[in-house]
Amino acid sequence: MEIVAFLLLVTLTLLFVLARPVTELDRVLAKGELVVATRLGNTTYQPWANGTSGFEYDLASAFAEHLGVELRILVPDRFESILPMVNAGRADMAAAGITITRPRLSQVRFGPSYMQVTEQLIYRSGTDRPQSLADLEGRTILVVAGSSHVTTLAQLQQSYPWLEWEEVADTTPEDLLRQVWEGEAELTVVDSMELAATLRFFPELRVALELSEPRPLAWAFKRDADSTLLREAEVFFEQITEDGRLEQILERYFGHVEMLDYAGVLTFMRRIRNRLERFEPLFREAAEVHDMDWRLLAAISYQESHWDPRAVSYTGVRGLMMLTRATAGQLGIQDRTDPRDSVFGGAEYFTSLRGRLPDDIHEPDRTWMALAAYNVGLGHLHDARRITRSQGRDPNRWMDVMEHLPLLSQPDWYRQTRYGYARGWEPVQYVQNVRSFYDILTWLDTRDDAPGEPAPLPPRRGVAPLEILPPAL
Repeated sequence: MEIVAFLLLVTLTLLFVLARPVTELDRVLAKGELVVATRLGNTTYQPWANGTSGFEYDLASAFAEHLGVELRILVPDRFESILPMVNAGRADMAAAGITITRPRLSQVRFGPSYMQVTEQLIYRSGTDRPQSLADLEGRTILVVAGSSHVTTLAQLQQSYPWLEWEEVADTTPEDLLRQVWEGEAELTVVDSMELAATLRFFPELRVALELSEPRPLAWAFKRDADSTLLREAEVFFEQITEDGRLEQILERYFGHVEMLDYAGVLTFMRRIRNRLERFEPLFREAAEVHDMDWRLLAAISYQESHWDPRAVSYTGVRGLMMLTRATAGQLGIQDRTDPRDSVFGGAEYFTSLRGRLPDDIHEPDRTWMALAAYNVGLGHLHDARRITRSQGRDPNRWMDVMEHLPLLSQPDWYRQTRYGYARGWEPVQYVQNVRSFYDILTWLDTRDDAPGEPAPLPPRRGVAPLEILPPAL
């Protein structure tokens, strides 16, 4: 009798379990992975040769870890495809810098908000700034197709019927900002966090107008699914808000936006006074061993870490020379935060990159290209050189290559390359910054001597060239 009762209990339990519908959370846990739809960008998802970064990516990774599953990222060709991808069941959720708007509330369900942004109209310094919406008559604004910016402009058009804009499907906010910066477009609209994360690369960009009140960002979930996964996301955000992880991730990406301007030069001069003295002997010694100018090595280090041996970037590189774990391993470095190891390792790595460039690349182009490779990787540099050659320009001349590096961020170009997408404008800005820091160090080191004739920095399209002293390489 007891056996019969036991079997009956087991049977009823199994029937209850089998009868219970499988929830969204059950399904994610059962398959062992969380599939997230997102987009390429500084603030969302950025794959690198040595890893992956991105504000949304870091949040999604932490959520997957919270669930105890793997994270799988899907990146559609178009931003406007992200929400349909979620509703079609191809992705469990979307984490792509999506603002909560009235139209979207009818398409998907949103999790808790983790950030507030405004929509900003962006122009380039030196061009005609719109002072009000009335000034936009006859001017065209580029926006990402399917973005909330389209809805905002459509609403404004009811009061300002002359408003015109062009929706661009196969693009990113970063690329639209680049187009405005390079003079290819007059105006664009982006979220405030996009500008904050990108301004250091395009320092001449300015906010003309705020087009919206602060709006919340949130993850998007399938409209007709149960709310179990969404509720677990609410639990997750409550936890990371309480334990400080959310604040940490926000600070990592948005806490310090740096660009080389007047204030940047003042900061550099101040850190020459209070930091350089400690590390200058290391720079001089390592530079002598590896046959390079110590001031160039110091300039690279400042651009990388601000001469902070404990510096860690959002991509995981660290130390005075911001070495990756893989590079440090190749160089036999155990502790990347050890100043001596980092400086000697960075000098060895830089001279290695310079030595691996084709013999046809001569100085100073050889050094500028090695600097670009230090930042973006040798593979991406060679991709840019191939594009340069295909356009009838000289792949051995930095002035030509720097003009084509930004193309690596554009789908029509990076899809044809061996190494794929890269934020190609970043090494251009990187090289410019290092050269500027190098010039200041050279001037300070030789200020008792008469300076030579200034040579122009290879100009960016539509941007007045900087003036620098001839490099002593």
